[in-house]
Amino acid sequence: MARILIVDDDPDICSLLLKLIEGLHHQPFATHTMADGLFHAQNNDYALVFLDMGLPDGNGLQILPDLLRTPSTPEVIIITGAGDNRGAELAFKHGAWDYLSKPFFREEVSLAISRALQYRLEKESNKSPLSLDRNGIIGDSDGIRGCLDDVARACNSDASVLIIGGSGTGKELFARAIHINSKRASHRFVTVDCGALPETLVESILFGHEKGAFTGALKQSEGLIRQAEGGTLFLDEIGELPFTIQKSLLRMLQEKRFLPLGADKEVSVDFRLIAATNRNLDQMVEKGSFREDLLFRIQGIEINLLPLIDRKQDIEEIALSKIHQLSEHYGNETKGVSREFLDALKAQEWPGNVRELINALEYAVASAGQDPTLYPKHLPPKYRAELLQLKTAPPMESDAGPVDSSDIGEAFPLMSDYRSEFERKYLQALAIRAKGDRNIACRLSGISQSRLYDLLKKYNLSLVDTFGN
Repeated sequence: MARILIVDDDPDICSLLLKLIEGLHHQPFATHTMADGLFHAQNNDYALVFLDMGLPDGNGLQILPDLLRTPSTPEVIIITGAGDNRGAELAFKHGAWDYLSKPFFREEVSLAISRALQYRLEKESNKSPLSLDRNGIIGDSDGIRGCLDDVARACNSDASVLIIGGSGTGKELFARAIHINSKRASHRFVTVDCGALPETLVESILFGHEKGAFTGALKQSEGLIRQAEGGTLFLDEIGELPFTIQKSLLRMLQEKRFLPLGADKEVSVDFRLIAATNRNLDQMVEKGSFREDLLFRIQGIEINLLPLIDRKQDIEEIALSKIHQLSEHYGNETKGVSREFLDALKAQEWPGNVRELINALEYAVASAGQDPTLYPKHLPPKYRAELLQLKTAPPMESDAGPVDSSDIGEAFPLMSDYRSEFERKYLQALAIRAKGDRNIACRLSGISQSRLYDLLKKYNLSLVDTFGN
């Protein structure tokens, strides 16, 4: 018997699916919003999720990646009345099992359920543990575990990999992890920073040239691509690659051979391609600045790295590990770390992600000098000022009223309780201001979608329900 979650606000569809799933001797559960569906998936084990696209609090596809990263990693079947092929493409891109258009036949749904559960059973029975060399990747959040699963999948094949993530999320770290865990680990890992390639020399730098091929070519150069022979070629920030060279790169990837500048004979090459970008390549294709056929070629396996703000539970582990490394590097005893220091790190937004966090830690260790323990005072002034701003922010109107200093005693509230009350009131006010709209709420608050869902779940709130009240 499998547990199956339904996320759909249509009572007729829910009733149909509930009866059908029970008739197949499985255990169904129904929710009606994205927030409630994600909450149930994160706190219960489900083998399969039916996810509607048109929900009261947004498009169901927005929580698809989060559903797939929940502890039970369920298979997800998208259901929609829109018949949107673009939506289907996005669903499959993120890992959906199937896509059903309303209205659908009972037999169609039954077949989708049986195939998904059979696939899941076979996948579980054939799963063999893989000991990964993390290559310095730190963290145990759901987001990191999901990415490491993708790394393990990539290590077992030679397919091209596209790593997508913001600046500082560790794209090269993950690329190297794939390389050192693959069969090509004994060969070179060659990095190409596409954003730093001069457009006039990019072809020569990548493909090499013969002596005298152009003015200034005083000797032969084999080029970076040939250096990756037998190993891995990592094209960092491939979205910055000049459009004029993309066609030549595509042909080389297809044919596994190329012609160096000035040469009269093609060179064969064998390597594994990993590309990375912080840009939306689909939008670039639509604007005509990135070739669609090249995008198809490089995205055999796609790995999406979360920003640090969406995996704040990893901050403490990253900080402790880096502080230990820095102490060893400078030949000092490892510094102690106060709880206030760690709380200060977790309170930051970190738009520069892990790279920004590490820079702040390097400053703090240097600032501490001979001090044995790190405190918030050792952080760069920018972050201390932001902490002060958080502390002095005027409280929102609360039924409990302001805290009176004359009430100091056993009944005085804990700071954690006061902050929780502040956050709850803030979310309620946010829902009203955003009129229940998730996108507006994210824009007004400046927090990410997944962070918003975490807070709503923490206080058992819903944007739509709160606005309605």
